[in-house]
Amino acid sequence: MSQTIFLAMFSFSLAMSITPGPVNIMIVTSGINHGFPKTFSFISGATIGFTLLLILIALGLSSIYEQYTDVFLILEIFGALFICYMGYKIANSKASLEVKDEDLKYLKFHEGFLLQWLNPKAWIASISGVSMFSQSKTALIVFVCIYFFVCYMSLSFWGVLGQKATRFFSTNKRLQGFNILMGSILIFSALSIIITNFYTKY
Repeated sequence: MSQTIFLAMFSFSLAMSITPGPVNIMIVTSGINHGFPKTFSFISGATIGFTLLLILIALGLSSIYEQYTDVFLILEIFGALFICYMGYKIANSKASLEVKDEDLKYLKFHEGFLLQWLNPKAWIASISGVSMFSQSKTALIVFVCIYFFVCYMSLSFWGVLGQKATRFFSTNKRLQGFNILMGSILIFSALSIIITNFYTKY
């Protein structure tokens, strides 16, 4: 496998992982509210969930996707509703800089795992990546490994960025405003997915 293909795999993985999306928005929000250590479990769930999705797409799930588009449309709508729910949780989370650890409702591993399977961006990235780098089994294995590493690093970057940004959100009022803004963005993006899919299909 040439160095050019390797760099193309890395560039694709980085572009799809580092750019803002529902998962990244939730990670930076969690980083600001709870710090990187409490966000790492969600980051791990999101990374592992996406990697498993990527592997299954490589094994042929994309052909099933093409045959049963209506089923996956329902999955996309359910995913958008789940993102709306997560946005609501963020917007209504307790914005307090002095709360006990047991009161912190930080994001969990299973939420990150599930969100990737319900995230249209993850499906697009998986199908596009497999289509581009399916020259051989070796190429696919290398691509999955690169994506796993790049995804973990990219999502961790957003978590660290969120933790560093806590200096700006040094008051409960600022933190509450940020949570409402991020939650609203998530809900808006999810509703946009539903509307776009509806008009595309019908």
